[in-house]
Amino acid sequence: MSKSRKQLFITGGLVLLLVVCIIGWFLPYGDEQRKNSSKKNVQTEGDIIISTDEIGEKVSFYPYEINGVNLEVMAVKATDGTIRTAFNTCQICYSSGRGYYEQQGTAIVCQNCGNMYTADDVEVIAGGCNPVPITSEYKEESADTIIINREFLEKYQVIFENWKTNY
Repeated sequence: MSKSRKQLFITGGLVLLLVVCIIGWFLPYGDEQRKNSSKKNVQTEGDIIISTDEIGEKVSFYPYEINGVNLEVMAVKATDGTIRTAFNTCQICYSSGRGYYEQQGTAIVCQNCGNMYTADDVEVIAGGCNPVPITSEYKEESADTIIINREFLEKYQVIFENWKTNY
């Protein structure tokens, strides 16, 4: 193989590698993880009713649509065995369109700013760049279910108006 042909082969391989990296960079990170996560069917009316049996250490996502606005609740079991709930949007990054969370290993990561949390942080930490908590005063809890009522969800639809739209 001549030197110029060898250089062309190496250059072509590097260009191909670069293209693959660029495509990988721009694909929505975590989509495969989300497909494999516990994502429930979209609800459009009534309350969100979460069966406590389906919640584990892997985050479960509960999509909901109100007046054409898609929102999502996340639920996860903390290390102390309690089930933690929050809106799947960041208190700071929500307006960016990328202020939502994906689970990466044991970390829950904001897709806009990259801040990482554990299941133990969900619902407990409020303010700043954290998932918007859904605390006990905003839900009904029993041994079998967690119910988040529609009226409460409607109050928070505004933080989802740009959700997953600006990228």
